[in-house]
Amino acid sequence: MIKVLFLDTNHPYLIESLRKMNMQCDEDYTSSKAAVEAKIFDYDGIVIRSRFSLDRNFLDKAPKLKFIGRVGAGLENIDTAYARQKRIHLIAAPEGNRNAVGEHALGMILALFNHLKKADLEIRNGLWRREENRGTELEGKTIGIIGYGNMGKAFAKKLRGFDCDVIFYDIKPDLEDENARQVELQELFLRTDVLSLHTPQTPLTTQMVNTDFLNQFDKAIYLINTARGSAVVTTDLVKSIKEGKVLGACLDVLEYEKASFEHFFSEGNALPEAFQYLIQSEQVLLSPHVAGWTVESKFKLAKTIVDKIAVIMDQHSSIK
Repeated sequence: MIKVLFLDTNHPYLIESLRKMNMQCDEDYTSSKAAVEAKIFDYDGIVIRSRFSLDRNFLDKAPKLKFIGRVGAGLENIDTAYARQKRIHLIAAPEGNRNAVGEHALGMILALFNHLKKADLEIRNGLWRREENRGTELEGKTIGIIGYGNMGKAFAKKLRGFDCDVIFYDIKPDLEDENARQVELQELFLRTDVLSLHTPQTPLTTQMVNTDFLNQFDKAIYLINTARGSAVVTTDLVKSIKEGKVLGACLDVLEYEKASFEHFFSEGNALPEAFQYLIQSEQVLLSPHVAGWTVESKFKLAKTIVDKIAVIMDQHSSIK
């Protein structure tokens, strides 16, 4: 019998479905990484979200491991090169939350353009300011997307009907579709009004958005980041906002997420200066890494993992 260890809680559909496939599914949501390493030798599969990294040392302790299901869009918490070397199937589920990400990115820029957070707070405090909250329209704007995978495509699809021009840059060629036109970086820098990041975390994208990068845009831009916090150098973004090179930012992810947010706001814990600016600025809209975190995506992520595991089981009957 295939033995699968669940290391993070997920939609019950996932574990129930694997059990219906005659897999033994054990749950351990509290043990230390060392404790998990001590027993992982006996498991054929792992289902994880972001509890801890699955590095070379961990994988060496799992000689029977056949697949890792990561309930999310990316695989950056896994040593993917070593896992593939060990012929471990790596399963992510970007198809499961791409729609949620697209809707969230659109919602954030519309909220920022129309001052919805500011206006709502003002009304709650007895202020009725119409002219000060005059909005900006998406119509006629050029939306530049970097990264045209599942998330970038979902966002472009959501923009249909807003009468804006959608262009994108991706390191892979020939990705153009009916929703967006593929361009070189030079054209993206020249034409973009709103820049939306939909890139994975890689050496190429880490700290990609810095002062040099932002200075290449011909126009002052708005920035949306629902991808990875590591893509943006926060101090450089703040500098560009102060200088007027960035007119506003919608940030669902932050570079500070590399440290745990569990005690980030605790008394006595000094907040980074750049982050203090973000939380005080009316030009910035923040959310706590929930762009792909909806009621619907929780199920769709689980179903995507189940479907992909089923394909692996069908193709490789030897792991049954």
